[in-house]
Amino acid sequence: MTVETLLEKLIAFPVLGGEPNLDIINWIKEYVEGYGVSTTLVFNEKKDKASLHCRIGPAVDGGVILSGHTDVIPVEGQDWKTDPFKLVDKGDGKLYARGSCDMKGFIACCLAVLPKMIKSNLKVPIYFAFSYDEEIGCLGAPELIESIQSTYIETPQYAIIGEPTMLQPIIGQKGIYILDITINGSAGHSSRIKQEVSAVHEAARLTMWAEENMQSRIDLNKLDVRFDPPHSSLHVGIIKGGIAPNIIADKAFLTLDIRSIPQDNALDIFKELKMYCQNRERELRPIFPEFKITLKENHPPVPPLNTDENDDVVALLRNITGNHEWSTVSYASEAGQFAKAGFRTIICGPGSIEQAHRANEFISKDQLHKGVLMIKQLVKELENPNS
Repeated sequence: MTVETLLEKLIAFPVLGGEPNLDIINWIKEYVEGYGVSTTLVFNEKKDKASLHCRIGPAVDGGVILSGHTDVIPVEGQDWKTDPFKLVDKGDGKLYARGSCDMKGFIACCLAVLPKMIKSNLKVPIYFAFSYDEEIGCLGAPELIESIQSTYIETPQYAIIGEPTMLQPIIGQKGIYILDITINGSAGHSSRIKQEVSAVHEAARLTMWAEENMQSRIDLNKLDVRFDPPHSSLHVGIIKGGIAPNIIADKAFLTLDIRSIPQDNALDIFKELKMYCQNRERELRPIFPEFKITLKENHPPVPPLNTDENDDVVALLRNITGNHEWSTVSYASEAGQFAKAGFRTIICGPGSIEQAHRANEFISKDQLHKGVLMIKQLVKELENPNS
C-alpha cells in the first residue's frame, strides 16, 4: 500500500482519546503480521484498549523504537469543511482529516516502510510502539514501555517519537501536570464577607499564588532559554463559582495547568501548592470549620524531555533527516516517558504542530513523503554494510 492509502485507512478509525481503540489497533496488527512480524498487544484493565509493539530485525541489543499514538482529539464544535474522518485530497498538495498530522501520518510512514525493513539485512532491530490515550494524559505509554522492556531480552537504544515537527529534531519538551481544585467555603449574605469564607475569593487568591509562584521562578533565574517561555508556567484555565452578586460563594472550582522545564519538577510545584492550601485551611477554619481545598489530578504528571544536543540520537536524526538544527517544544508528549525509562529519546515527525488540534487539520503530501524518506534512511543507516 502507498503511504496515502495507509493514512486513509488509519483516518477511517475515529478513535478519540479515552475511547476504545481495538478496531484500529487490530487493523494495524493484521497489517504488520501480514508481513510475518509477531506483535504484542498491551491491554488496559477493561480490555477495550490496547497498545501494540513489535520487533523487526535481529534479536540483538541496540536498535530504534518508532513510536506514535492511535487516538485523536474531538472535532465537536470545530468548523470543519470536510468529513474529519475521511482523508480528503483537494488538489492543493494537502491531505485533510483529523489525525492526518497528529499523528497518524507518522504511523502511516512507519507502515509504508515495513516491507523495506523486512527485506533489509538490519544489524540492529527497529521496533514499532503504538499507544492509546496519549491525548488525554499519555496514559497508555507507561505500560507499553514496561511491556517492551519485559518482552525482549535485548534492549532498544533509541526512541523516535513521531509527533509533527516538520522533521526537525526536538531534543527537549516541557513536562505537564494538570490539577482540578475544588474549594468548600461558607454561604452567607455578602455584607458578612469577613464573617464567612468566600470560595470565590479563595479561588482568586489561588490564582494569584500561581502567578506569583511562576514569577518567583523567573526572579530566581530558574530559566531554560531553549524554551518559549523560558520558565515553568502555571496557568489557571477554568474558574467557576458563585450564584449571585450578594451571596458569598460556598463553592468554587478552578484548574491549574503546570508546564515544567526539565530543571524543575512538577511534583515539587505540587508540594508547594499543597502546603499553601494547608496553610489557608489552618488560617480560615476558625471562621468556618468545614473550609477545605481539595486537589485532584486531572492530567497525570508527564516528565519533560531533556536530551543532550551531543547525544548519539541527535546525530542519528541529523543523518536520516539531513536537518542539522535542533529545537525544543513547550507541549508534552510520550517522549519524556520513554526517556525516563532509559531510552535515548528524540521527537521528530512529518507535519506541523500548528495544524494539530484545530479544524481542517492537514498534512502536506511533501511532508508525508519526506517522513517515508526519513524512515527509509533509518533503515539504510541500520543495515549491515555488507548487505
